[in-house]
Amino acid sequence: MSISARELLGQLLDSGSYISWDRPPVTVAASPRYRADLRKAVLAAGTDESVLTGEGLLRGRRVAVIACEFGFLAGSIGVAAAERIVAAVERATELGLPLVASPTSGGTRMQEGTVAFVQMVKIAGAVAAHKAAGHPYLVYLRSPTMGGVFASWGSLGHITFAEPGALIGFLGPRVYKALYGRDFPEGVQVAENLYHSGVIDGVLPVPVFRRIAHRALSVLSGVPDPVAAESGWAAPVRGLTRASSDRVAGGDAEANDAVPAWDSVRISRRPGRPGIRDLLRHVTQRVPLSGTGQGESDRTIVHALARFRGQPCVVFGHDRSGQQGEHTMGPAALREARRSMAIAEELRIPLVLVIDTVGAALSKEAEERGLAPEIARCIADLVTLDTPTISILLGQGTGGGALALLPADRVLAATHGWLAPLPPEGASAIVYRDIAHAPELAAAQGIRAADLLADGVVDRIVPEFPDAADEPVDFARRMVAAIAGELTALRARPLEELRTSRHTRYRRLGLPES
Repeated sequence: MSISARELLGQLLDSGSYISWDRPPVTVAASPRYRADLRKAVLAAGTDESVLTGEGLLRGRRVAVIACEFGFLAGSIGVAAAERIVAAVERATELGLPLVASPTSGGTRMQEGTVAFVQMVKIAGAVAAHKAAGHPYLVYLRSPTMGGVFASWGSLGHITFAEPGALIGFLGPRVYKALYGRDFPEGVQVAENLYHSGVIDGVLPVPVFRRIAHRALSVLSGVPDPVAAESGWAAPVRGLTRASSDRVAGGDAEANDAVPAWDSVRISRRPGRPGIRDLLRHVTQRVPLSGTGQGESDRTIVHALARFRGQPCVVFGHDRSGQQGEHTMGPAALREARRSMAIAEELRIPLVLVIDTVGAALSKEAEERGLAPEIARCIADLVTLDTPTISILLGQGTGGGALALLPADRVLAATHGWLAPLPPEGASAIVYRDIAHAPELAAAQGIRAADLLADGVVDRIVPEFPDAADEPVDFARRMVAAIAGELTALRARPLEELRTSRHTRYRRLGLPES
């Protein structure tokens, strides 16, 4: 059985910091038998309802909390419990507090019938309003969490974790067997399987979740850490001072003009070239996220919450180490990208996108699951997103998979990053019906970072000395510092100004300067 609500709060919150918000439960119509069940539940669980609400400190940060008590009628949610939950959510919204919810429940309360069932709408509405107001909502699922609870407020977290081995699902195994006369397949409704399937972000015991929640709330607060920013600039970077970084990365492309486009393509494909994971080794408060939250996960991408030199953001990008052969980003990866966009916009924190892809998947499955429409939706979302955005052309930038992450307020590129509708070999095959002309096509199409800078596609080149694969740590630090600087500048600009500037940028792209 899952730990009790009080045990959870004791492990999650700082010692002695919990303050209850609970009032006596509202009175509901009840048969004599149901009233007797409620009295027994009070004695058995030591609580007056199936949920406790209040506030406390999570590593010094003030948070609102909701915790189900499974010992009270299997944690079931009726009118009184729902009213308590909604009151807590509304109070958290009014106070501007992040909310941490930990359901464990068999579902809605059968003794109250349909009226209990529709309480989930009321709870989901309150949570949606809390999120729409820009406040974080974190969920920690305990065993079991089933039925309408999982299908409403248990699945609406900005991030969602679960305790190890937790039974989590929509239809309970006992109900399934009663309805269909056979056992539900084993290993499906288990936290670990839901994590691997992209439904939840991870599986953690409470003490680890406490640390992760603290990191997540630090980032989702949207408040920069000036101490981290100062210490980040002070870190030595071999061969590059802060002044020379501003000069070279700010647009001096002379050194890059000497490198043929085909050389950059080959350099970008070196096995030792640093990717998104190498960048994330030099950030703080990192919280890995996983999946779409809707049962899809793509291992060719990485997304996380993080701070770049103290600047909070959502990070999403291609994982060069996860792309092997024909295994490249599919529709699920793009739906994960849109989840990252939604989190960033809802919580009003910047979004950092990393492009490093050999191209989107070419397969029957990708076509049938809507690859092209997802690319279109990503582009449309990004050009209208109400939060600062930065796109990083880190390495290969092939086709729609790259274009889907390109539109941003600022676009940075590594020296040997490149962007093209097809890899040069593919372009050569179309034009010349062979791949021998790939170097020629690479030069003609203007795919290099230096060409993209001249054409206004890229705003800034972050240098490699001479190749990121030969200086992976220094390059990663240099890129992280550049991203941090751009985040600082973007956050200082009004959102309306950013929206107007972004629209103008892409409206004028490719046209001659007036």
